[in-house]
Amino acid sequence: MPDKHTQHKSKYTADRMIPGAFEGETVTRRRFMTGTAHTAGAIAAASFALPALGFAIGPIFKQSPHFWEDIGSTEDFTAENYVPVVITITQGIGEAGKSTAYVRKFNPAIDTDPYDRNTPYIAISTRCAHLGCPVRWVDAAERFICPCHGGVYNLLGQPVGGPPVRPLDRFPTRLSGDRVQLYSGRFSVNSELRRFSPRDPGEPLDGIGQYLYPSRPSARKL
Repeated sequence: MPDKHTQHKSKYTADRMIPGAFEGETVTRRRFMTGTAHTAGAIAAASFALPALGFAIGPIFKQSPHFWEDIGSTEDFTAENYVPVVITITQGIGEAGKSTAYVRKFNPAIDTDPYDRNTPYIAISTRCAHLGCPVRWVDAAERFICPCHGGVYNLLGQPVGGPPVRPLDRFPTRLSGDRVQLYSGRFSVNSELRRFSPRDPGEPLDGIGQYLYPSRPSARKL
């Protein structure tokens, strides 16, 4: 005789003596209605969650085309002071796609970092590394100052006061004849001005920070 625990159970609910079962029924009405409700709930939740998730993470995989832009003649910039220039970050969206960069000629007396030796011009982003507010170059103080939360940066864009967690971002530059060109794709730097793919404001790049805040998949490496 087979053990009662190994006997095959009938698939019919009536054979299994389930209260309220019907002849020929394999799934109880309660289980069927429960499964139907759970399925409907999952579909309803997905209809809200999936579009929101796509909206949130979709932009990080979208890579905007970068380009070189003429920003002026070599005579427009000096090695002692920054000149503000209006630049285009994103094409095709009008004024919303524009920003400002502070540009000066490479100065070997100031720019002693090896990462800058092949850069003809230094182009500093105005996006504060704290929360992204626009900073302003104050010539008299030789400082970049953020009016939002008191961030202060020195001549090289390194933070010397306030909450910023890293130096100001920069833009690559090059010469084309006697014209200065700026690349629309910014790059971030750590306290030693070592280059990294662009990070968002508030993300440090020193020590473990460079691993805690990896670059976005859409960011181009330099």
